[in-house]
Amino acid sequence: MANISDYLEWRGDIPFTADPFNEVDNLILSELAYTNFEGIVGDNGLDDFVDIKDVCKTFFEKYTEEEIMAQNSSTKVAPFLMKKMIDGVRFNSLKLCCYINDIDQDKQSQFSVVTYILPDGSYFVAFRGTDNTIVGWKEDFNMSFMYETEGQLRAVEYLNTHFKGLFKKLRVGGHSKGGNFAVFASAFCEPDISRKIINVYCNDGPGFLPEIMKKEGYQKIKPKVISTLPEESVVGILLENEMDNRFVLSSQKGPMQHDPMSWQILRNRFVLTDNLKETSVMLDKTLKNWIYGLTPEERKEFVDTLFGILESSGALTLDELTNNKMKSMQEMGKFLKDLSPEQQTMMGEVVKRFISSGNATLANTMQNNMDIFQNKFHSFFDK
Repeated sequence: MANISDYLEWRGDIPFTADPFNEVDNLILSELAYTNFEGIVGDNGLDDFVDIKDVCKTFFEKYTEEEIMAQNSSTKVAPFLMKKMIDGVRFNSLKLCCYINDIDQDKQSQFSVVTYILPDGSYFVAFRGTDNTIVGWKEDFNMSFMYETEGQLRAVEYLNTHFKGLFKKLRVGGHSKGGNFAVFASAFCEPDISRKIINVYCNDGPGFLPEIMKKEGYQKIKPKVISTLPEESVVGILLENEMDNRFVLSSQKGPMQHDPMSWQILRNRFVLTDNLKETSVMLDKTLKNWIYGLTPEERKEFVDTLFGILESSGALTLDELTNNKMKSMQEMGKFLKDLSPEQQTMMGEVVKRFISSGNATLANTMQNNMDIFQNKFHSFFDK
């Protein structure tokens, strides 16, 4: 089965005039947003754009393939999509602009976004998902108790700043946390901008706290959201979304299905299946029971302590954490020893609750399966 790289080879010669923008195009642009365009694409407005051919040339002059592949991330292959994009008429006149990549340790925010101007004149805003920075991962965890993270608010500001008064077609999307940002920004940007958005693409993005979903902006944008999750989703099942989720087949297993390069493509659409696999359903129930069994204060204390341990290593990225394992373990060990008895007890209790929630979910699933079997058994002999 094909993936987005194959799609670019097989259908890259089909212009948007012959086959309008589709869900696969969205995934390509969302994946490409993981590329480091620093110093190549600026943020001086929609008129300050760079042609993708020039972006590709400059990028691969700046970085070698060896440097790129040495990164500890499944999204490191994103830049290589450009080489195939410039070879076909579908994307070879794509333009990039309004690129931001900002890591703010103090505000616990990892925010990155780029805007594409498509050959048909429409715009696609792609918010990047979680990168390999520790603060980026902490922002994900913060969503379990914060109604608005700094990154979400910056996503709203980005749309308000760049697209006020725009009268062209606008789509917004992203993968992972970028999908969450896309939905949040589209829901809570200025109403005249939100009304102009054609679709919002959330590609295996986490959901929201229930309080967010009650807001008018969220309810208004929800019909425009196209939410796609792999059948063994781990990220996309987090929290709540109330969206009409679709489930795509993947060439990977378990958490590795989060990688967009593994999603299966047939012509110009995803290869879908009917439901999440039972493992994802059970994990979803376990996580929800665990998270909602904790107060917001308990969630915050747990997240702050957990990431305090990781940050005590001195590492800023997962690469640094894994490349200096011995030093990282020593520093984290010192931090753990200095935790107060109350903090140690809290961490232990939260972990115990997670295990208890998992056991309860497993027991309920087994009981439900037994009830279904018994009902079918009796129905068979009652005939």
